[in-house]
Formats: sequence, structure tokens, C-alpha cells
Amino acid sequence: MRFLYLIYQWCIAYPILVVLTAITAIVTIVMAGICGNHFWGYYPAHIWSRCVCTLLFVRVKVVGRENIDPKTSYVFVANHQGAFDIWAIYGYLNHDFKWLMKKELEKIFLVGKACRRAGHVMVDDSSVTGIRTTIAESEKTLQGGMSLVIFPEGSRTFDGKMIPFKRGAFMLAAEYRLPVVPITIDGAFRRMPRTTYNTTPGRITLTIHKPIYPGEKGFNTKRLMAECFDEIESSLPERDKTPRADAK
Repeated sequence: MRFLYLIYQWCIAYPILVVLTAITAIVTIVMAGICGNHFWGYYPAHIWSRCVCTLLFVRVKVVGRENIDPKTSYVFVANHQGAFDIWAIYGYLNHDFKWLMKKELEKIFLVGKACRRAGHVMVDDSSVTGIRTTIAESEKTLQGGMSLVIFPEGSRTFDGKMIPFKRGAFMLAAEYRLPVVPITIDGAFRRMPRTTYNTTPGRITLTIHKPIYPGEKGFNTKRLMAECFDEIESSLPERDKTPRADAK
């Protein structure tokens, strides 16, 4: 059965997805350029992500969607298990947002330009000037009433366990006093870890936790970071929990 699935994946599903990706990128580039990126920077990729999951027989279950208001701006922070994290959030969060994403992705043919046209923020941490530019773009996005989605680990896990968080996402939330929503992604590592392009059908669970609001004096960044780490990890199975000595 596994052999038959791999034949389907590489000979049928992936070729279809290459075409769908190109169409989605072109539609985003053209329509976001003409009509703006509020609608066209989100919905083409939202539909594309659902198609990816459907074609690869990956089901996404969402828990806690009632915890967020579609009219409120948030900084969403999620653990990063694999490539399916992007498709699960894009396809099933059902909340308009922009990604804070690695600048290297800008080099991908068509996709990079589509991401730029969609209004996603590219992270350039190669120099002080690049970091300042990234912060300025993020601030502009947040001031416009949009939400941001960030993987504070910075990269995908190698073993399913969470990597210590970086501070950038939490500094932005503190600066603008925006509520922070932790999201737990469970199952994406087993659907397709970073060490392979082969996928495994199954389920991903997306758990949307309750927003964490700033107090009268705003956020304590270090405390916020630790609270989000613990909240995200609380919905992971024991096998994917980080030993306490390595968690922070």
C-alpha cells in the first residue's frame, strides 16, 4: 500500500500540485497588483493549501477556533514541525494574516514574487540594516490592522520536539501591545519531516489556544516567550515534548 501511495504521490499528486502552485502564484501576482493584497494576498493561497492537503490525503482537524475573533489583529506563534505546517495554517486557520518568513524563500521562482506581492514580511537577519528593514515592514503590517503568523523556533524540528524560541515575534507583540495566540501543530512532523519529500497520509491537529493579552504595563517578553512555549507544548503528545532542561 505504501508503494502504491508513493507512485500516486510522485506521478499524479506532485505534478498536479506543481501546476496548481504556479497558477496560484500567477493569480496572486496579477490580482494583488491590480486589486491590492488584502483579499488576493490570502484567498488564492488559502484554497491552494486545502488542495495540497486533499491531494495528499492529509486531514486537518482544528480545535479552539472559537478562541479568536476574525476582526481582531493577533500575533500568532506556532511550533514548526514540517512543510505541512504552512498548508495547515494557511488552509484551515480561517483568519486573514501575513507570514513573517525567511528572505531566502524570495528566490523561489514565481512563489517568491507572489509572497512579496501578497504582502508577506521577509526576514533579513544578515545585517543590522536588514533587521531594521524587517522590523519596519512588520510594524507597517501590524499598524494596518493585519495579523502576523510566525514560527518563533526559526526552523523546522529534526526530531518532532520543539526548538527554543527566538525573541523577535514577542518583541513585536510587546511593541504594539497585540494579543498573542499560541498555536500547536501536531502531526505535521509525521506527515513529512524536513529530511524527506515523501509524505504519509494521516491527520494533523491544529490547536488554537486562548489569546494572551498584555497587562497594564504591556508584556514581559521573556515571560511571554516562556508562557507561549509551555502553552504550545501542552497539546503535543509526550513523545514530542522537550526535556525540561532543553526547553528554554
